[in-house]
Amino acid sequence: MRGKSDRGERKRGRDNIILIGMPACGKSVTGVILAKSLKMNFLDTDLLIQEKAGKGLQDIINQEGICIFKELEESVLTSVDVENTVIATGGSAVYYDAAMEHLKQSGIVVYIEVSLPVIKKRLRNIKTRGVAMEKGQTIDSLYRARVPLYRKYADLTVRSGRHVENTVEDMMRALQDTGV
Repeated sequence: MRGKSDRGERKRGRDNIILIGMPACGKSVTGVILAKSLKMNFLDTDLLIQEKAGKGLQDIINQEGICIFKELEESVLTSVDVENTVIATGGSAVYYDAAMEHLKQSGIVVYIEVSLPVIKKRLRNIKTRGVAMEKGQTIDSLYRARVPLYRKYADLTVRSGRHVENTVEDMMRALQDTGV
């Protein structure tokens, strides 16, 4: 676990926890358990995208194209306006500077760091999951492109790869150490 001392200005009374990381790192599952443990609300931005589009993530990518998917995702992320909520973002949320700055203003961003071999082992449904990948892109190249962005936006980094309860405990400890 690593923290940054400069978290920027946060709005009072808007103490959200925003989870970022690769697909299959455990943002949604960890987020639900973390929200229950901290008595917070939970929001999954992938579900908001699906609701807005009226179809699944992979259907958006297949039928509308990756550019439309990214426009939808950025629009959803920049419109999130919640308090006291654990927010699980899609793995590609870090592609949008304005969206990430918007989210950072409302809470603390936690990067769930998982090794590439673990991601590859967990990501069995890459063709149906709705992962924002360019044509011909591999999980390896996606990982190499995104990790620097996750690190750029993270206020805290929690290493995962073990059982979800361990990740939640580590995250709660790290958040407590920062005064959240």
